[in-house]
Amino acid sequence: MSDVVKDKWAALRQATPARIALGRSGAGLPTRANLEFQFAHARARDAVHSGLDLDALEADLAPLEVIRVTSAAPDRASYLRRPDLGRKLAEGEAEKLNVRPVCDVAFVIADGLSSAAVQAHAAAVTHAARARLEGLSLGPVVIASQARVAIGDEIGAALGARLVVLLVGERPGLTVADSLGAYLTYDPKPGTKDSQRNCLSNIHGQGGMSYEQAAGKIAWLTRAALERKLTGTGLREESGALGVENAPLIDGA
Repeated sequence: MSDVVKDKWAALRQATPARIALGRSGAGLPTRANLEFQFAHARARDAVHSGLDLDALEADLAPLEVIRVTSAAPDRASYLRRPDLGRKLAEGEAEKLNVRPVCDVAFVIADGLSSAAVQAHAAAVTHAARARLEGLSLGPVVIASQARVAIGDEIGAALGARLVVLLVGERPGLTVADSLGAYLTYDPKPGTKDSQRNCLSNIHGQGGMSYEQAAGKIAWLTRAALERKLTGTGLREESGALGVENAPLIDGA
């Protein structure tokens, strides 16, 4: 009779990236599992603290017109300690935007809590989504540094946009450190409530939502929002059939 013990967890581990049945070594984890955890934690920390390569991102967005702005957070440390500063433009930054003609849709790219996600995915999602919005007037792409979701409200108002699509680096986890989120807001203006936004999350290349899937959902929501003059919980029923999330911002977004 064979002394080999069948690993009953093998099939389940193949079906999920979650850390399950890691085994043990004495009272702790095996060395391999411990090192993998430390590596994932280091990637998440790097994603939060690393800066965004603005020149590379702008090159990836070519030939689209790009405007760069910064939030009221003067540096990364301030941004992390003071979420409120990341939700508004620095003094004088709105002047870069208010000379543009009004548009139906403005795309804003915010570094958020994972510059790695923005660097890897934002340009591709922007190109794919804009290609599906034929017939609508599209404003320049605005790249916002040290920025959180609500900064799109002030940017959209300054551009005179009817709707803002904001792409942002989501808070990294121990499985995926470069997940991108998309927030759509109709009639953007300072003071907009979180419940007035539609959210797509988990956009990345490791089993998450693909660029084309995200672009299709962004386009559907954009056209529906402009037709019905709303975003947020009012679009929940139709978008639910597409697997689109309608959720308030998570704490710190």
